[in-house]
Amino acid sequence: MATKPDDILRRPLYVYDLPGVVLEGLTVKADTDSAHIVNEEPAPTPSENLVGSQACALCGMAFSSLQEQRSHLKSDFHNYNLKQRMRNRTPVSETEFEKLIEDLDESLSGSDSEEDDDEEDKDEDDRRQDSTLTALLKKQARLADKRAAGDGGDASDESSLGRRGRGKPPLIWFSSPLLPENHYFGLYRALLTGEDQRHSDLVHVLRRKQVEPVTVPKPAKDGTLAATAYKGPHVFLCMIGGGHFAAMVVSLAPRAAKGNTAMNREATVLAHKTFHRYTTRRKQGGSQSANDNAKGAAHSAGSTLRRYNEQALVDDVRALLRDWKALLDTSELLFVRATGVTNRRTLFGPYEGQVLRHNDSRLRGLPFSTRRATQNELMRSFIELTRLKVREVVPEKETKEAQQPRAPPRSAGSKAPKPKLEEEEETALLHTSQLQAFIRRSKVPALLSYLANHGLSADFEFRPVDQNHHSPRPLHLAASQNSPPLVLGLLTRGGADPCVQNAEGKTPFELAGDRGTRDAFRVARSELGEAKWAWDAANVPAAMTKAEADGRGERERSEADKKEAERRKAEEERLRTEGPKVVEKKAKGNTLGSSLAKTPQERREEETRGLTADMRMKLERERRARAVEERLRRMKSG
Repeated sequence: MATKPDDILRRPLYVYDLPGVVLEGLTVKADTDSAHIVNEEPAPTPSENLVGSQACALCGMAFSSLQEQRSHLKSDFHNYNLKQRMRNRTPVSETEFEKLIEDLDESLSGSDSEEDDDEEDKDEDDRRQDSTLTALLKKQARLADKRAAGDGGDASDESSLGRRGRGKPPLIWFSSPLLPENHYFGLYRALLTGEDQRHSDLVHVLRRKQVEPVTVPKPAKDGTLAATAYKGPHVFLCMIGGGHFAAMVVSLAPRAAKGNTAMNREATVLAHKTFHRYTTRRKQGGSQSANDNAKGAAHSAGSTLRRYNEQALVDDVRALLRDWKALLDTSELLFVRATGVTNRRTLFGPYEGQVLRHNDSRLRGLPFSTRRATQNELMRSFIELTRLKVREVVPEKETKEAQQPRAPPRSAGSKAPKPKLEEEEETALLHTSQLQAFIRRSKVPALLSYLANHGLSADFEFRPVDQNHHSPRPLHLAASQNSPPLVLGLLTRGGADPCVQNAEGKTPFELAGDRGTRDAFRVARSELGEAKWAWDAANVPAAMTKAEADGRGERERSEADKKEAERRKAEEERLRTEGPKVVEKKAKGNTLGSSLAKTPQERREEETRGLTADMRMKLERERRARAVEERLRRMKSG
């Protein structure tokens, strides 16, 4: 029965055992560099068991457990991206971060085990040792200083930070008639040797790499596989960092299920091993050797243990590589993830009996982000490497059009955004606030000085106009504030126009609320003259000199004082003849009983109305006690 294309694409496609219908229609896509790849990052595999919010949106990573998420949040990689976000810069991927710190002798991650917390380390050192993040930020700060100084030190520092050219993309894309429009198959370039990549027909190379399924015999009692399992093609994967080491050799031949039915895509692990040594001080990062090189050797029990574990880890790793030398020599590719100079020196030496070498043409890095070196992480990396990707690749022109920002639709109930004010309008608002503050505080010299310094007219119109319709100009506001000095100063020294009307058609004189402010207008009319302004149109009465205004004010004050003195004299005469007035309180109500005097018994009952029996008894005892005291006092005096 023929297999439908949808059924083929629904299951994972193993690079070394692709169906014939997939291989027949493959064509290399040549213009991948000028296209935008949608969802280029690998999707989490079902084996990761992602749960809920166990992910980091900033770094674009997901985690299989809460412990791994906590470890990531404490890592230098996450903290560096936080610094990038605070500086309004784009966060980097883990691969880019490792390139930035590849020349720093630091470790990316420390031990996350609770048992690794050494109590003796608390008294070891008061200062926190420089971590990878601190060293990287210091290096970037030095680079920024050199750029600002223009001393020409950019080239060397750029290379030291690992900022290399773009290079080739990690994936090679193939088109196929089995896929929808703008969808392509992706193959990691790291799976191809140098000779394969130089070949003119990559589809032919991919056909040659197909491996026949094999039936793997059951392992022996000691765990070793049969010799036939080691004869097929296989690859070596290795990770080291933070005291963790994991390595395995995986066969590329797929397993065959019974009955010659569908293939089981599980990998056959020929050998695997993991180590962990306590080499990194908890929550601080950085190896003990790096701390010794920076600050000198510490002499605590914890530092001694970490030094011993560092050397023990080196010995264990090199011994394992020597034991696996036959497998490594026959491996098609060597995938190594080693961060930091110390970790690379552990693998690549030089040392006696060296197995891995820097110049090995089979050596590859992992072209995607990885986590702590564990067996599960190695298997996840192998699955990611050997699965054919299906991605949507959109042409660059369409991507730019799609990325153009569109104005979001505004709902009917939402308020329209405030229009941006022009520079002149903002300046007018500033002048308005300053002038109104001077007027309300009656600061005549400050007001006139501000007008002169900023070249403003005394008839400056306040902004916004609709909010100052009652007092649109300084003279209107001064008159409404009943400030004669301000009115006189604006008219005589500032040159304000008294004929200007507000929105209600009133002149400044009509806003004055007391005689002193109105007299200030008349004094200004006298000092400026009749020809200066149309005083009658401004409703200002006849002119009055300042002496007359002051004299009238003095006369009014003297008359008021005289009337007050006469009133006091008449009151004193009345007190001498009649005595103080006693206001008799009239009884409330119109009943007949309200005009009759109450008996003592009635007054006592009225006093005790509303009281409890105990309160009445207490009040009666106090009344009798006062009566006894009064009789005794009379007896003594009589």
